[in-house]
Amino acid sequence: MSARRWALVVVSFTVALGVSGFILWSGWARAGAPPTIPLATHALALLAVLAEIATRTVKIQWSAAALRIPLSFANSLRVCLGGDFGASITPSRSGAEPARYLVLAEAGVAPAGTLLILFFELFLEMTSLALLCILLALLFRGSGGAVVPLMAAMVGGYATIVLSVGAFGNLLAHRNANGPPPQWARSIGLHAGRWRVVQRSLRALREGIAALKHARVKPMMLAFFSSMVHVLLRLSVLPILALAMDPSLPLAKLMLWPLVFLYGGVIAPAPGGGGTVEYAFKLAFTGVMTPQVLGGALVWWRFYTFYLYMILGAIAAGSTVMKALRQKSDKQAHIQAEEKQ
Repeated sequence: MSARRWALVVVSFTVALGVSGFILWSGWARAGAPPTIPLATHALALLAVLAEIATRTVKIQWSAAALRIPLSFANSLRVCLGGDFGASITPSRSGAEPARYLVLAEAGVAPAGTLLILFFELFLEMTSLALLCILLALLFRGSGGAVVPLMAAMVGGYATIVLSVGAFGNLLAHRNANGPPPQWARSIGLHAGRWRVVQRSLRALREGIAALKHARVKPMMLAFFSSMVHVLLRLSVLPILALAMDPSLPLAKLMLWPLVFLYGGVIAPAPGGGGTVEYAFKLAFTGVMTPQVLGGALVWWRFYTFYLYMILGAIAAGSTVMKALRQKSDKQAHIQAEEKQ
C-alpha cells in the first residue's frame, strides 16, 4: 500500500476512535462512568469470537471439500483471518478477497480452484444470511420495531448486489472469455491490458461454475450450516456485553441492529468505517440504552467485532496480506503502463 493509502487508514481509524471516545466521554459526563463488565462476561464474549472464527474456518474448509479441493484447517484459518485483516485496512473492505486469494495461492491451490472457493464461500454466505434474516424477522416480529424492515432492506440489498455480480460474471464468462474487449467494456475504460486480466478471471470462473455441478452435497450442507452459526455467534457479542450492564435491554434490538451495522457498514468507503458505524450505533441505541451503558457497549462491541479481528489477522497473516495488497497495486500500475504504450 502507498503512503497515501496508509495515511487514509490512519485518519479513518483516528476518526473512528475519536467518535467512540466522544460518545463514551459524553455519556460519562452526563450520567457517570459505564457499569463495570464482569470478567466472566469478557471471557464469554472472547469465547464467542473464537468460536465464530473457528466456525468460519470450518465453513471455508468444508466449502473446499465440497468442491473436492484439499485445504487444511490451518490454511483455512489463515484465509479467514487474512481476509479480516485485509478488509479492516482497505476502503469498503475491498482488500478482503485479494488477501484471501494470495493466502490460498500460497497454500498451493490453483487459481481456478481459488476463485471457485471464494465464489462458493460468498454464495453460501449470502444464501444463509438471507435465510437467517427471515428467521430473525419471524422470531422478533413485533418487537424489533423499524429495525426489522431496515435489516431486511440492507442485508437483502447487499445479497442482491453480490449475487447479481455473480450472475453477471457467469454471463460474461460464457460470452466474453476470449477475444478483444467489446464496445461496452471500452466505454468504461476496460481496454486491452485490463480486459486481459478480466478474461483470465472469466475463464477461471467458467471452469469453476462447471465444477459446481459436481459439488459434494454433504460438505456443502455442513458449510451452509456453519455459515448460519458463525453469523449468529457474531450477533451474540452485543447481547452478551450489553445485558451484563443492563439486563432490561430488549434482546431483539441487540440482535438485529448489529446485523445492519456489520453488513450495511460495508458500504462505508473509509477503512474501518471512519466513524460511520460508531455514529450509527449511537443513533440506533439512543433512547434504548442509558448514556453510560451506550458508551461502554459501543467501545467493547467494536473491540470484539472489529479491532480484535484486525489484531488476530495481523498476527496470523499480516505479512501475506500486505504482499497481496502490494501485488494488487503493482498489477494496477503495470496495466496502466501497458495502456499508455
